[in-house]
Amino acid sequence: MLTAVTKTQPAEALAAAIAAGQRVFGENRVQEAQTHWAGLRDRIPDLELRLIGPLQTNKAADAVALFDVIETLDRPKLADALAAAGEKAGRAVRVLVQVNTGAEPQKAGVLPEEADALVRYGRDRGLAVEGLMCIPPADEAAGPHFALLRKIARRNGLEVLSMGMSGDYGTAIRFGATHVRVGSALFGERNRSETPSME
Repeated sequence: MLTAVTKTQPAEALAAAIAAGQRVFGENRVQEAQTHWAGLRDRIPDLELRLIGPLQTNKAADAVALFDVIETLDRPKLADALAAAGEKAGRAVRVLVQVNTGAEPQKAGVLPEEADALVRYGRDRGLAVEGLMCIPPADEAAGPHFALLRKIARRNGLEVLSMGMSGDYGTAIRFGATHVRVGSALFGERNRSETPSME
């Protein structure tokens, strides 16, 4: 499935993608997503919004209210916050566990050796843990990282793999990606002063 990454994109770009039939969109920040999508959700019932950026625990309730899927569960404290928000909303929150396959200190994500425990924790808290997400290191071949993510998913009985971006989605598909996050290949290069990462 193609997740169109719409962070920093103007309303016209969103409108064009929707008119072309795109229905799955990824956003990095809760506040920006609220601005982008507040008036569109009611008019487009089959729209799916996915949070693909880091989430602070104090934004968990806002994220649960807006997004269909949170792709960036990376710590037990966030699992607790999402579970509490889901309980108040009366639904199980759909999440992916973000795995820092390259163990990069500047990136979010649970370390690969701790991923199984976080999957279990999320499930125990009542979250609907559907799969895993990763962002390979920019200076390494992506394939081994995608293979590692697939291995972790299989041993945890998870079917969804969100991996692959504009530069490596072909490789990700070969390694079993179910979702690819594509921004610049769809919309053109964005403002590089923005935080790098998710597309």
